[in-house]
Amino acid sequence: MKMTMTAKIKINPTSEQIELLKQTLDAYRAGCNYVSSLVFELKQVAQAKLHKMTYERLRSVYLLRSQMAQSVMKTVLARYQSLKSNGHDWTKIHFRKPEYDLVWNRDYSLTQGRFSINTLQGRVKVPFERKGMEQYFDGSWSFGTAKLVNKYGQLFLHIPMTKEMQEPSDHTINQVVGVDMGINFVAVSYDSQGKSLFFTGRPIKDKRSNYKHMRKQLQQVGTASARRKLKRIGQRENRWMTDVNHQVSKALVERYGANTLFVVEDLTGVRQATERVKIKDRYETVSWAFYQLRKMMEYKTLRSGSKVIVVDPSYTSQTCPKCGHTEKDNRDKKKHAFCCKTCGYRSNDDRIGAMNLQRKGIEYIVGVTTQA
Repeated sequence: MKMTMTAKIKINPTSEQIELLKQTLDAYRAGCNYVSSLVFELKQVAQAKLHKMTYERLRSVYLLRSQMAQSVMKTVLARYQSLKSNGHDWTKIHFRKPEYDLVWNRDYSLTQGRFSINTLQGRVKVPFERKGMEQYFDGSWSFGTAKLVNKYGQLFLHIPMTKEMQEPSDHTINQVVGVDMGINFVAVSYDSQGKSLFFTGRPIKDKRSNYKHMRKQLQQVGTASARRKLKRIGQRENRWMTDVNHQVSKALVERYGANTLFVVEDLTGVRQATERVKIKDRYETVSWAFYQLRKMMEYKTLRSGSKVIVVDPSYTSQTCPKCGHTEKDNRDKKKHAFCCKTCGYRSNDDRIGAMNLQRKGIEYIVGVTTQA
C-alpha cells in the first residue's frame, strides 16, 4: 500500500537567489492567470490546442523557460478539471498566491545535499532545513511534483513524498479500539481492556466561539483592514485546528501502538445535520475538521503498524453496549449522559459511542476470521 505525505521543507537561499526565485514565482503566477483567462473565455481544455495558443507568448512575454511554460498549462488545466469534477459552475480561476509547480528531476532535483531549482535564469542550488524531515531523505521515499511557496516572507518546498507501506493483516490485530469524535469531547476511546481515554473539547469549543465573535465584529466593520484581519484570523484558526487534530491523533496512535484496529465513525455527512442544531450553535457544532482528524489517524496508524476502519455512525450513542437495547430516550444530549431504559446501564454518551464502535470492530475481526 502506498502512503503519500506532504513534506513542507524550508529552503535557505542567498539574498540573490531569493530575488531570483521571487521573480520566477511572479512570472509563473502571471503566466497562469494569462492561460486561465483563455481557458475560461474559450472553454479550451485540450492541452495540445492550448499549447499552440499560448506557448510562444509564455516564452516571449512572460519570459518563462520551456519547461515552465509546459508546467503552467498543466497547472491551469488541472485546476479547471478539478472545478468540473467537483460539480462547480464554470468560473474564472484566479491565481493569487505566488506558487510554482516543479516536476521532480525536471524542474527540481537533489544534488550534493542541496535542492537544484529551475528559475528564469537557470538553476540555482539552495540549502534546506532537514530538522524533523530526516525520514524523507533515507532513500525509501519517492519525490512528487512540488510547489515552491512564498509564505510569511520565507520560501518553502511542499513536496508530496510517497512510500510503499505494508498494511497490517487483520489476522495480526491484537487490540480493538473504538474512537468516538464529537464536540463535548474531541475524541473518546474505548479499548479491549475496558479502559477509556477522553480528549476534552470544552476549551476548544470556547476558543472557536471567540473566533466566531471576532469574525462577526470585523464583518460589521467592513473596512479593507478589517477584511485583511478577517483573513488572518481564519488562517490562524485553521492552523490551530490542524495542530489540535495532530496532537489528538498522535496521542491515540502512540498510546495503543502496533497491531491495533481503530474503529471510527463516518462523519462525512455531519454538515447536513445543521437543520437540527440551533443557529447560534451551528458553527461550533458542525464545522470541526473530523475528516481531517480521521485522515491523520489513518496515515499515522499505517506508519505504526496499525489500521483504521470507518463504520456507519447510526445509533452508536443510543444503543446500550450491555444489553443491546436501542432507544432515542436512552441518551440525554443536554447532560451528555446515557441511561438504558431496559437494563439501567449508565455512562457518558460519548463513551457509549466509543464502546459500540469497539464492538463493531470486534464483529469485523470475527467476520474476517470466519471467512478465513
